[in-house]
Amino acid sequence: MNAAVVEAFERPPRHAAFADPVPSENELIVEVTAAALHPIVRALAAGKHYGSTGDLPFVPGVDGVGRLPDGSRVYFGAIHPPFGSFAERSVTQPSMTLRLPDSMDDATAAAIMNPAMSSWAALTMRAKFAPGESVLVLGATGIAGHLAVQIARHLGAARVIAAGRNPEALAQAAAFGADATIALHHDRDVLVSDFRKHLTESKVDVVLDYLWGPPAEAALAAVSQKGLAHESRRIRYVQIGNSAGATISLHAATLRSSGLELLGSGFGSASLQQIMTALGQFVAAATKSSFTIPTRTVPLREVESNWTAPERARLVFRP
Repeated sequence: MNAAVVEAFERPPRHAAFADPVPSENELIVEVTAAALHPIVRALAAGKHYGSTGDLPFVPGVDGVGRLPDGSRVYFGAIHPPFGSFAERSVTQPSMTLRLPDSMDDATAAAIMNPAMSSWAALTMRAKFAPGESVLVLGATGIAGHLAVQIARHLGAARVIAAGRNPEALAQAAAFGADATIALHHDRDVLVSDFRKHLTESKVDVVLDYLWGPPAEAALAAVSQKGLAHESRRIRYVQIGNSAGATISLHAATLRSSGLELLGSGFGSASLQQIMTALGQFVAAATKSSFTIPTRTVPLREVESNWTAPERARLVFRP
């Protein structure tokens, strides 16, 4: 079959022939119609994600849209290395598939499910979010961040605060439902003050962090209480991505002086079945509400030349 093939971690995958997948017991072949280039796909292809096996060569792609042997159109998770979703055919399990409504086309489904899962699962399963609570989205200017704003609003957030660097993207986050925005280009002292103001005034209950690094340090410093006469409040801080840095410095007093709870949301902190449950809930919601995601579709044979393209829209490859 034709596929995108990762032959070296330091180079983009190239379009080449690759062995056809052979399903094991309880596995299904899926004829792929669309697969999206998510940040996790790039990280795995570079050997930089914690889920990387280190084995070469392999076909990248963690999910996609396709047809099962019975003809049903499904979203699927790719679960059998080295056969990812960036190929004419992949392999999955019945438990890792979701039938798609006719209202959701292949490209949109391939593009939206992974970024939507990041905030839907983080809110509903990791943070145990309840309608009426307030949410701060740290890194709200990317595709996943914009969806997080929309999803928090859909789930009944009282207030949504969007934090990011890009002024235009922050304005768009406001159009998607953010009640207030925080610009991350200020120096640390100003940024901590801004975070503390919004955390207090909006009574933030949940932080969704797509950035980590220095922005997370500033947000966590803002959570830390000053003085002993204060009312402690539970804040669930959910770490999702680390586009601003892989590590932080965390002052011990931040944890002792607050009701802060640090959580992670991703493969490992949530089971595959929990993730599929979250995606099923999102699909049901998407049939009733309009969630917006920009997409750009290109043929899979152009994977090498498009691999490092700037992410102005979620890139979707068609075999």
